[in-house]
Amino acid sequence: MSPAQAAQRQALRVALTGLACLAVAMGMGRFAFTPVLPMMLHDGLLDLRQASALASSNYLGYLLGALACALQPWLWRRLGCAWAPSYASLIRAGLLGTVVLTLAMALPWPAAWVWLRWGAGLASALVFVFTSGWCLSQLSRLDRSPWGAAIYAGPGAGIMVSGLAVSPMVALGWPSPWAWQVMAALALLGTALAWPMLAAQPAQAERIAGGQERPTEPAPVHGATEQALTAIGYGLAGFGYIISATFLPVIARQVLPESIWLDLFWPAFGAGVFAGALLSTRLGQQRDRRALLAGGFLIQTLGLSLGQISPSVAGLLMGSFLLGLPFTAMSFFAMQEARRLRGGTAASFMGLLTATYGLGQVLGPLLVAELLRHTDAARGFELALGTAGLALLGGALLFGLALKSYPIARRQAN
Repeated sequence: MSPAQAAQRQALRVALTGLACLAVAMGMGRFAFTPVLPMMLHDGLLDLRQASALASSNYLGYLLGALACALQPWLWRRLGCAWAPSYASLIRAGLLGTVVLTLAMALPWPAAWVWLRWGAGLASALVFVFTSGWCLSQLSRLDRSPWGAAIYAGPGAGIMVSGLAVSPMVALGWPSPWAWQVMAALALLGTALAWPMLAAQPAQAERIAGGQERPTEPAPVHGATEQALTAIGYGLAGFGYIISATFLPVIARQVLPESIWLDLFWPAFGAGVFAGALLSTRLGQQRDRRALLAGGFLIQTLGLSLGQISPSVAGLLMGSFLLGLPFTAMSFFAMQEARRLRGGTAASFMGLLTATYGLGQVLGPLLVAELLRHTDAARGFELALGTAGLALLGGALLFGLALKSYPIARRQAN
């Protein structure tokens, strides 16, 4: 086998491992709650306000996990450690945590559910940040950077699998605890697929040593304002999509209570996520990621609007697909932008971006819960989705502003 063929094979293994990791952490650890929620509501285990609290708890865990990733160099210094775990070992810990916490949701302990969802959010942030850092760095070394978009097809794959798995359970009248057991089994399968590649990493690979990120390339110099625009804009992405991503099956049942297609809207969202991540691999490296991010915001705004303008099966299916289409592609572009802004020391900034995204996700379900206190479900969801649409438009404007204010060509020319 030639060196080029060996590099291509290794890059494929890295990309597929990353895909499996994010399918488990995001598709199961975070978003399995969305298709299982209608089953829990049907079983009388919770109401919509309690569901909002569980969703926000998960997103709060995600936020705190992302902050921990962002602050990791400082944390290791405070602990006085000259040694810290490798990225691969942290990813493995997050995957195992996701399996256990998902399985525990099947237990009849309602008081513990909020903490279980919190822990699942924490684990998913850990896996997302370190999988992104590990995979993008490995693929860059192998000269296969565009393949990094493929790992962000993982959440779409997980969402499709979880959504399609729930449909026959609903038809058969299964109780929701059984659904959580199935989700845990699927998470375990994904973990088993990713494990060999992660376990094969050398002990020194991608390690945080002495509380400092070990740079693999020079860190470019970019101003705080430019980085702040990126972080705030990415946070608006988290808020803008999360209401639909959390309550889509419930919203569909509000709009089309008698439809036989209710259980297809969530897999349609996952199909959009999967397709968008793969399509983004076809985009040339010379494209400005901020322009792609602004475009992603506009596509999601269109998807959100379609479901409201045309509350039909076709409108909701197309709206769900468009909402999902740029979902993880935007994460890929944002992580690439983090590497452009911070170079080989980007892991902490990736954590900060993920934290702002997580903050937006926490606020979305809290807004729904507050609106449901003052109005009925249909009107509450309508107002929440309208606010989300405005947030997405705001994100597009912010990245457009960054694009105009900090042109890459001018900086490179100087």
